[in-house]
Amino acid sequence: MASENKTVTEMADKKEIRLGLIGAGRRGAVAQYMHQPENNVFLTAAADTDPTALKAFQETVGRDVFLTEDYRELLARTDIDAVLISTPDDAHEEHAIAALEAGKAVYLEKPMAITIEGCDRILETARLYNGKLYVGHNLRHFPVMRKMKELIDAGAIGEVKTAWCRHFISYGGDAYFKDWHAERSRTTSLLLQKGAHDIDILHWLCGGYTETVTAMGELSLYDQIKDRHLPEEKGDAFWHMENWPPLSQKGLNPVIDVEDINMLLMRLDNGILATYQQCHYSPDAWRNYTIIGTEGRIENFGDMSGDSVVKLWNKRHNYQPQGDAEYVIPEEEGSHGGADPKIIDEFIRYLRDEGGSTITSPVSARYSAVTGCKATESLRNGSQPVRVPQLSKDLADHFETTFQ
Repeated sequence: MASENKTVTEMADKKEIRLGLIGAGRRGAVAQYMHQPENNVFLTAAADTDPTALKAFQETVGRDVFLTEDYRELLARTDIDAVLISTPDDAHEEHAIAALEAGKAVYLEKPMAITIEGCDRILETARLYNGKLYVGHNLRHFPVMRKMKELIDAGAIGEVKTAWCRHFISYGGDAYFKDWHAERSRTTSLLLQKGAHDIDILHWLCGGYTETVTAMGELSLYDQIKDRHLPEEKGDAFWHMENWPPLSQKGLNPVIDVEDINMLLMRLDNGILATYQQCHYSPDAWRNYTIIGTEGRIENFGDMSGDSVVKLWNKRHNYQPQGDAEYVIPEEEGSHGGADPKIIDEFIRYLRDEGGSTITSPVSARYSAVTGCKATESLRNGSQPVRVPQLSKDLADHFETTFQ
């Protein structure tokens, strides 16, 4: 009984938070971790233009919630403190700004926006309304990425000098070429849409932001597939293992004008050189990072908890596949290898001003998106080098203070 009373008292001491969801499909599933009655946190509303998505969401959460096809009705409710925005990328700017203007705290899925101007308008609005803005770069919460960051910060490879990431995307034909992801007007490019995660991790591991980029890319395979669904039909963007080889895919988006291979070179503001590559029709699916410093290198094999290892080489020798040390990443509960529940918990802590820094910030989210935008500009203008515009000092200072 004493233990039960303590739990009730602890919950009563915590400010009640009521949350709404804008965009109930696909990535909106992360909202399941937001309903924490034991923590005085309640998911109470959802908005989506697709009534089928709303119905499926309500069935998933298994309780009565306010449902609407107009996100403005959700934002007008005075009983909602914060919103999770998981709509298509081209709607992020509109929805985030409207939510901030309505006085709601915002969890915004990456990328922040699909234009540089859109990113900066969101930041300006958050500052103007003194709003809480959090961007969902959950890859920073992946156990394998945290281990790599831990090793780097501990000096295991000395001073970082260069880094690269290879991203193998076996499910590209399913997830990105059957719906809006395939259209430049809605994503800018997959170098931005998909690459924003990895650009952000490279920034994080290397301790700097991109200063100059050059890139190249090509629509090299999916344009050959003529089987397309009608414009009024919704593409099946779920992953199906039997959809192989890539040229056997059917029901692709009627418009496909984004690249399925992308390569990016970055010079960071601290002098570190980095590179990122993605292919949307590889047979396997994982991210491989290599970080090299003045005293060694680290590399991950696999990227999900329970199915990955980080290897360290810090002695001189010939080929040694096992490395000088291996760090097996134990399995963690929750989607994305345990990252999703962790990032939601961090967001809730941030809402409550419970202290402690957050792993990510709106500034880092802005730089990953803006780097993707400028890289896209480079790859479409003959790989000419392009400088990444810096965030204004007053905005950077505002969010640096906010996220201490």
